[in-house]
Parts: sequence; C-alpha cells; structure tokens
Amino acid sequence: MRVMKFGGTSVGNAAAIEQTVQILADAYRSDGRLVAVVSAMSGVTNQLIATAQAAAEGDEHAAATLQRELLERHEAVTTELIATPARREATIARLAELAARCARLVESVHVLRDLSPRALDWIVSFGERMSVVVVAAVLEERGIPAVAVDSDRVIVTDDHFGNANPLLDETRARAEAVLVPLLESGKLPVVTGFFGATHKGAVTTLGRGGSDFSASILAHALDADEVWIWTDVDGVMTADPRLVPSARTLPAISFAEATELAYFGAKVIHPRTMQPAAERGIPIWIKNTFNPEHPGTRIGPETSTNGSVVKAITAIPGVSVITVEGSGFLAVADVTARVFETVGRTGVNVYMVFQASSQHSLGFVVRRTDASKVLRALEREFELDLLKGRVARIWEEPGMAIVAVVGAGMRGTPGVAGRVFGTLGQHRINIVAIAQGSSELNISFVIREDEVARAVPAIHDAFGLGGSSAD
Repeated sequence: MRVMKFGGTSVGNAAAIEQTVQILADAYRSDGRLVAVVSAMSGVTNQLIATAQAAAEGDEHAAATLQRELLERHEAVTTELIATPARREATIARLAELAARCARLVESVHVLRDLSPRALDWIVSFGERMSVVVVAAVLEERGIPAVAVDSDRVIVTDDHFGNANPLLDETRARAEAVLVPLLESGKLPVVTGFFGATHKGAVTTLGRGGSDFSASILAHALDADEVWIWTDVDGVMTADPRLVPSARTLPAISFAEATELAYFGAKVIHPRTMQPAAERGIPIWIKNTFNPEHPGTRIGPETSTNGSVVKAITAIPGVSVITVEGSGFLAVADVTARVFETVGRTGVNVYMVFQASSQHSLGFVVRRTDASKVLRALEREFELDLLKGRVARIWEEPGMAIVAVVGAGMRGTPGVAGRVFGTLGQHRINIVAIAQGSSELNISFVIREDEVARAVPAIHDAFGLGGSSAD
C-alpha cells in the first residue's frame, strides 16, 4: 500500500489537478490500496492567513471577499474538469458551504479583533478541505471511487496550535477506524494534508509544509509500504539549481541526510516528515508531478554512494547572529542556561550555537525576523548584568546566511572540513561562525548573505558534485 501526497503546485490549477488525478488513477488501477494526501491550491494558505490577519486589524470586508474569491477559484476548476451536471453541481454546493463556513470564522475574528493561534489553525484548514473535495470529485468523474476525508477525523495531535505534534498511537486507532474500512471496500481516500485535531476536536496545524508530515504520519498509522511525495521538482538535488546550474538529482539518500538537508533550508520536504516513516522503515520517494517518468529520489534507512563523501550543500539566508559578550562573562552565574531559557520562552528556533571562551562570548543564529524579539528578551534578562558590566553587550549581526555541507560519507573521513574551509579561503569568503554536528552528518557555518552565491557553487565544485546525473 502507498500513501501519495500532492503539494500545492500539484493542485494549483485545472491542468495540474488533471495531471494529479491521472497519476492517482494509474496508481489505483495498478494497486487498489492507495491513500492520497492533498495540499491546498497554491497560494490559498497564504491568502487565508493574510485575510484572517486583515480581519483582526479591522477590515470589515475581509470575510466577504475571501468567501467570494475562494469559491470562484475552486468553482472554476470544478466547472472545467467535471462534465457530469449532477456531480458538478453537488461539488460546487459543497465548496460553497465550506467557503461560507470559513467566512463566518473570519467574520468572528473581525468582530473580536483577535486572531488566536487556535482560530488561525481552524481558518487555514479550509484550503485543504476545499481542495480534497475537488480532487475526489474529479477522480470520481474519471471512474475512480474516491472519498474526501478531513484529516481532523484521523490525525490526533497535542494542542500546540500552529505547529502541533502527532500522537501516533491514537492516530493509528483512528486510521484503522476511518481509513481501513474505506480501503477494504475499494475506495481511494483523498485526505486533507497539513492539519489534525486534539482529543477534544480542536483543529491544529502541523506547521507550514505540514502536508508532507501528514503523509508520513498516515503511512506510519497504516503500515504503508511507501510514501510518495509529489512536488514540482525531480527530487532532492545536490544544491539549489538557481545557485548551481550543474546541480543534479540524487537517486537516494538516508533519512538522517534528508532531515539535515530539510532543517538547513532544502524546501523539497518538510523537516519532520522523516521521523514517522523512519520509525517503521518506510521509504519516501520524492517525485515530480509534471515529470512523472523521472525516477526521483528515494529516502530510506541507508544512504547510497555518489562518488563523494558529501551529498549536498544547502543554505538558509535571512538569518542573524546574536552574541552575548562581556569581560566578566564567566562570572555571570549560569549564563548559558539563562540565555537559552530566555530564548526558549520566546518560542524562536535556534539554528546554530557557538561559544568562544577566550572572548567570553556566546553566540547563536536565528531568523532575522525573530532577532529583535530575542534581543529584547535577553536585554530584559541581563539588565542588571549589563548595568554592572558583567555582560558588556548583546548585539545582532544581520545579513547572514547558514551554509550546510551534508553527507553520511563525512563520518570518519579526514580532510572534509579542511577542504570546505580551504575552498572558502581560496575564494576569500570570511567565516563568521562554525558548527559540526556530533553525528558527523553535516558541517555548517555562517557567512554573509551576499557571499552565498559564491560559496555554494565553490564547495559544490570542490567535491565534484556537478554532472548530468547522480549515479
């Protein structure tokens, strides 16, 4: 049995939905045990978030405009793809009902002038709720017995709204109750991605890009043989082809390598997708909806050789380095714990940490958009220490980027770091900070953002990653 997930571009317009439906129809006819997971149409989630925020800020027309635009977009593709009058009318009626429900929620946000994380999760779930209705109806139009399923009936999570964690045992029980009977009766469940619900039924989202995660969760719950992530690229590449035109698709990487790449900026897969699948050894394939003949990339328990100890290079631009420094730094009681307890309370993600005891400084990397929040929190925490001179200053270096060099072959291979940093030196690229994971799967470093376009191609070339294929 396979779980197939389709991203926003795979259902972004009528032509894309037609292609997605063809892929699903072919897979269903070759093996009837199949579950589809579908994202919102491209751009819809951003529209829902922006509209909800506008309503909270007082836009009295936000709800009505959203209702009209959501229905118009989904109705247009339904009209184009479904010829049977009764099915077309029933589908449009269902879409109209969903658009109206979403608009009522947005209107309540406007009335209260408050957009809580819980309310936002409920509102943004409507992108997926509407897209699965369309996809399931088009599949039925093509002769495939499909059923739209809202994932808040199946995926059980905690109540961390906006970035919820799945409760896998409870989800398995729900999947057995909801999805298994559909599969046994020959149906093709088309499940909403991106969200689930708490035990009490409150809708939660799994973080942006969480439809990948949804597919992996369902594969875990159903003991699937494989997960196929359908997107708009051929697979995981050795580098961003916009930076490195010679970048190539990797035929296979390990769960650990894929996790490192996703965490450090590779957008082809959600960082948390690997964990549920890896727990049960379920391979994940990255495939291109618009080039289905391409073999794609297999992510599994084991890596594969590609002629280099390094598999890929990725980058996260738009970060800032925050540094806490002082000549009396070591005299500040439990300073490291205080720094990270303070940062933890802000909810901001920290990408890298580094410490230079000779300079009595501790530094870490966050998104530039989060830097001011972190600075304010640290200044409050260390206000007395700053006044007494035990901490000299707390400051931000903006305009930075993290570059990560990833590969399981780096384990125990001498000279990898030397070649990375020697290459940067030859190109006169200054390194602001360095970190190497204890897993030896990656070497990451911070450089100026405007030097990424030189650094990534240089390292890519230094390890011979370019070429026409990734054999």
